[in-house]
Amino acid sequence: MDWEREKLRWKGFSSIWSKDEPDYALTPRSAIWKKNKTTLWHYPAVNKKYETPLYLIYSLINQPFILDLYPGNSLIEALVNEGFDVYLIDFGIPGYEDKDLTLDNYLVDYIQKGAQKTLAHSQADELTVMGFCLGGTLAAIYTSMATEPIKNLILNVAPIDFGHSGSFDQWGHALRNDEEVSFDEIIDSVGLIPARFIEGGVRLITSPIYFSPYLSLLNRAYDSGYVERWRLFNKWTKGHIPLPGGVLKQLIHEFGKKNSLVNGTLTIRNQPIDLANIHSNLLVVGSTFDRLVPIEQTEKIMELVSSTDKKFHVNKGGHTGLSKNGELPAYMKEWLPERSKPL
Repeated sequence: MDWEREKLRWKGFSSIWSKDEPDYALTPRSAIWKKNKTTLWHYPAVNKKYETPLYLIYSLINQPFILDLYPGNSLIEALVNEGFDVYLIDFGIPGYEDKDLTLDNYLVDYIQKGAQKTLAHSQADELTVMGFCLGGTLAAIYTSMATEPIKNLILNVAPIDFGHSGSFDQWGHALRNDEEVSFDEIIDSVGLIPARFIEGGVRLITSPIYFSPYLSLLNRAYDSGYVERWRLFNKWTKGHIPLPGGVLKQLIHEFGKKNSLVNGTLTIRNQPIDLANIHSNLLVVGSTFDRLVPIEQTEKIMELVSSTDKKFHVNKGGHTGLSKNGELPAYMKEWLPERSKPL
């Protein structure tokens, strides 16, 4: 028994309840536009090599700091080090007054306006749009309806085909085939869906019995660097945010029940959404062990777009994991520079 290591192990393990939270989102940035709770952040390239900026769209149920978790494990840091200007639209944390917001609001009033601000600020001719999880779904919808020039579209574990319900196929079948199944009354009575409800739903799908991360921590708690990284990642996994009821009702009816994005029946502000309108260079990324967004939900878009330059890449991992050791993933480092306009 290495008693010194054991002392460090239990000291490190107990520190997660006693120490101040570590800092995150350390890559230099500035706010260039704000609307309601939303902020458009600009992360300037360290040594700019490409004229085409990246416009990042994250999910509506988590905070986006997973993209800039800590130095050495930050996708944004890796991108700016690679020579790209990066813009992130951060939707913030909605309040009860936002309960009636819909996907239409997010797509037109925030995402499209943010893209226009990005083009104006960067003085670029076109954009690379990069979406993550539900933000990837929004990125695909936005690109299909955009009047702005979108050169490249990158979708990371983005659900597109909601006809696949993964482990909950019987629930999905019931939702799609029983017209009497409706949660509208409950959603309307709550208004803004609390963050703890969102976390509970994600846990139900991915890990109903949530203790393995603490075992992983205990196994390496003698390593202070690992403990700090664990605390940051755990802060993100438990950092869900409220969801407007208007959005949730749309997600249930349009995606869960009708699968309207795949069937071509979705409309945003009375504009039909057709993924065949996407002609941008396309990179789609799925993960082998992703329980939240299985590969079957992501790969369908390859059949629906009109892009001639398109690639589907499968990561051997879970729902996260975008950058390690300060480097871009190899597949992205090979794909993105070749399709970005050099200075």
